[in-house]
Amino acid sequence: MAGGWTRDGAVQDQIDDSVADAVALARAGLGEGPGSSHCVHCGAPIPEARRRALPSARTCISCATAKDGARAQAPYNRRGSKDSQLR
Repeated sequence: MAGGWTRDGAVQDQIDDSVADAVALARAGLGEGPGSSHCVHCGAPIPEARRRALPSARTCISCATAKDGARAQAPYNRRGSKDSQLR
């Protein structure tokens, strides 16, 4: 489905770009390298199951959940109408 000023497949391109951005944001939050046995924020021990599932874990589940809740979304809105972007 194409609009009057868009080419065919433009909507799918926007969806693909949004998914790619979300994947990149998630991968950026994973971290690399060795993990830690204790949380770097609160000092609580990180459960063995979490360290096996995520070897680079440096935070406990509580701190990771709090951090994920505060994570900012992408600074742009691809879903806005053309008119709203021109204002």
